[in-house]
Amino acid sequence: MSQDNKVTGLTAKQEKVLNFIRERIQSNLPPTIREIAKEMGFGSTGTVRDYLDALSKKGYLRRTGKLSRSIELLKGAVNSIPLVATIPAGKPNLAYEDTENQLQLGDLLPAGANQNEIFALKVKGESMIEAGIMDGDTAIIRKQATAETGDIIAALLGNNEVTLKYLGRENGKFFLKPANSNYQPIYKPFTVIGKLVTIIRKY
Repeated sequence: MSQDNKVTGLTAKQEKVLNFIRERIQSNLPPTIREIAKEMGFGSTGTVRDYLDALSKKGYLRRTGKLSRSIELLKGAVNSIPLVATIPAGKPNLAYEDTENQLQLGDLLPAGANQNEIFALKVKGESMIEAGIMDGDTAIIRKQATAETGDIIAALLGNNEVTLKYLGRENGKFFLKPANSNYQPIYKPFTVIGKLVTIIRKY
C-alpha cells in the first residue's frame, strides 16, 4: 500500500486524482466521476467515489450535491493561478487575459479567495515605485469590477491595454494615479478589472 506524502498527507494515487481534478477546474470544467474513472484507469465509478470521499475527509475538496460536475476544491488544494503576460506600471500595454503559464501559490492566496477570482500580472516599469511596487514584481489581483478611491487596481484601457495604478477621483471623475512623481495621471476611459491583494518579489 502506498505511504502518505508527509507534506500533503495523500497517497500517490490520491495526489494523481487531485491533480487531474485541479487541472480540469482550472480549465473551468470540473470532471465527472466517469471522466475521472477513465483518466485514472479505474474499473468502476465506485472506486472514484472512494477517492473523492478520502480527499474530502482530508480537506482537499467537497462535493456540493448530486450534480455530475459538483466537485469544489477547498483552500489549500489550489497550487496555481493563471499568470497573465506582462502588465506595465509605466505606459499601458496589451496584457489582459494573455495567459502564459501557471503561478504556483502555496499559501499566498488571500484568505477566503476562490481560485477563479484571482490572477497574476507581471509588473513592468517604475510608475508605482513609491507604493513599493517595482519593475519585475508579480502582482496578485482579485477580479472585481468596482473599487474604492485609493485602491491599487488593474485597469483595462482601450484596445485591451492594462495598467496598474491607484484609483483616483477628481471633480467627481475617476482617473488612474501613478505612485511616481515623474509620471502623469491617466484620464482616459478605463474599466476596473481587479484590485491588488499582494505583491510577490523574487530576489
